[in-house]
Amino acid sequence: MTRATEDALGRLQAAGPKPRYVVSGCLAGLRCRYDGGSNPCPQVVKLVEAGLALPVCPESLSGLPVPRPPCEQVLCGPEKKKIRVLSRSGEDVTDAFEHGAKRALDAALAAGCRAAILKARSPSCGVGEVYDGSFGHRLRPGDGLWARLLREAGFSLWTEDNLPPDLPV
Repeated sequence: MTRATEDALGRLQAAGPKPRYVVSGCLAGLRCRYDGGSNPCPQVVKLVEAGLALPVCPESLSGLPVPRPPCEQVLCGPEKKKIRVLSRSGEDVTDAFEHGAKRALDAALAAGCRAAILKARSPSCGVGEVYDGSFGHRLRPGDGLWARLLREAGFSLWTEDNLPPDLPV
């Protein structure tokens, strides 16, 4: 886990029985985006500050560096059903993304989270749509690798574009 994730997890565990979210680290203001920046969402930042949310970046947990080349999902195979994550230069980083997604799911479960607010359109965190692998800002239906694992584990999924209506902050 990253130090920020460990610190937030400790605050959550000491906070008692409050609603708990896992959130994309970049939405919480962590500088973990591929370009070294963040995408702070004021409501998500408030959740983290109140100890109601755990910030996690699956791509950082994968061991990928910050900054790193931009990556997108590509549908492969004869029926275009196999998902691979490729960098703009064509490097296949699927294994790293899958490893980070599993570690991020484990952190969310350890914190007792059952809902997530994730970065829209990301190859890890996108909910319902992701960039299509053309690096031309085109979208296709689908979930990011971490979002898919969270969905399979029964989490409610939200993005910064579609926040839960009952946020406590």
